[in-house]
This record gives sequence, C-alpha cells and structure tokens, in this order.
Amino acid sequence: MKHFRSIVSIFLICTLFFGCSAESDTIIEDETPVVISKTYRYLALGDSYTIGQSVCETCRFPIQLKTKLKQSMPSPDNILTDIIAQTGWTTTNLKNAIASQNPTNNYDLVTLLIGVNNQYQNKPFSLYEQEFPELVNIAIQKAKGNKNNVIVVSIPDYAYTPFGNGNATISSQIDTYNSFAENYCIQNNITFVNITDITREGLAQPTLVANDGLHPSDLAYARFVERIFPKAKVILGL
Repeated sequence: MKHFRSIVSIFLICTLFFGCSAESDTIIEDETPVVISKTYRYLALGDSYTIGQSVCETCRFPIQLKTKLKQSMPSPDNILTDIIAQTGWTTTNLKNAIASQNPTNNYDLVTLLIGVNNQYQNKPFSLYEQEFPELVNIAIQKAKGNKNNVIVVSIPDYAYTPFGNGNATISSQIDTYNSFAENYCIQNNITFVNITDITREGLAQPTLVANDGLHPSDLAYARFVERIFPKAKVILGL
C-alpha cells in the first residue's frame, strides 16, 4: 500500500511540475489570418471638369475613378480622395488654392486637369505657358516627389456643346492649350491622357453633355475614367 501511494505521489508531482499528462502536449494555435489593409491617397487638381459641375458628387470623374480603383483592390484596402478644384478656376486660381490649402506631399496618385478658363477668360496664352509647368511641378511635389505618380488630363472641348454651338475658334484654341500640355508632358516623361476627342462627340451624342448644356455628363466622365484607370492602376501597383 505504501508502495502504491509513493507511485501516485510521484505521478502527481510529475503532472504538476513537469507537464507529464497527455493533455499538456496539445498546442492550440490561432490560425486566423491577420489581414492588413492598405490605404492609398489620391489628389485631384483642376476646375469645373474636376469638381464635376452639374453632375452628382459620385458622378465626377475623380470619384468614379476612385470607385473603379477600389474594385481592383483587396477588400480591406481603401483609397482616400481629396479634390482641390472649383468652377471658373484658371491656372492662377488653382495655384493660389493649393498654396492656401497646403495639402501634404504624400499622395500616391495626383491628377491635373486645368486651362479651359484661361482660354475662356481670354488670359494671355503666355500665362498658361508659365503656370502649367509650375502646376505640374506642384503636382509632382504632392505625389511624393515622384513624377511617375502624376497623370495630366487634356482639356475638354466645350465647343461641342449647346453652349459652344460648334465654335471652331474655341476648338482651335483648346488644341493650342492641349498641344502645349502634351508636348511638355512628353518632354518630361509625365503621363498625359487625352479625353478631348470624347467631348467632341457632344453635339452628336447629347447624353455626353450635362443638363446645363456646357459641362460633361456623368456618362462622359465614365468614358474619361476608362482611359485614366489603366494608368492609375499601374501607378498604384494594382
């Protein structure tokens, strides 16, 4: 009997201090994967064509672009979008607004669409020649100093709207602005996306014009995004 008690005592000591029980060998691991979400930042710079005059907030092209980009991202990822744009802004107005709002320099993507109001307000073309490159450099600065994160979008042609009424002078001047912008981008290896031809379908396809008879419709902006999206997707590495 004493011998049996000794065996029991040794077993209990072993169990308490050395983990000799069968249950002590079972290791339970939490196999739930850790999901780390990533947030991208997008800054849209421009005028009425960027703020989306006469269309809904989600219809403007930067928000349509954001929505399409999110569809290419893993579920937890997100893209934060800031817009610095207002109807009627010239290159000077946009420069001043950026200086005033002073956005950070850590955007993963920056788009720039500016110049129509320089033309509409009969500003000297030399002003655009001076300030467009300055705005491109500001866009690069905001895009983490990386010009590969910047997309310049061509100026729409409002001659092909009821307001413009097919005015050939408007189209010719818009061509001058866009040629300068595109050539500058080519010379400096900056992405340039032409959407002007889409807007030149406005008189033949009234659905491409907003109800105000002047600005692009949500459908037109969707077509802008079709061209901008592949470039933006590459920039974000999606």
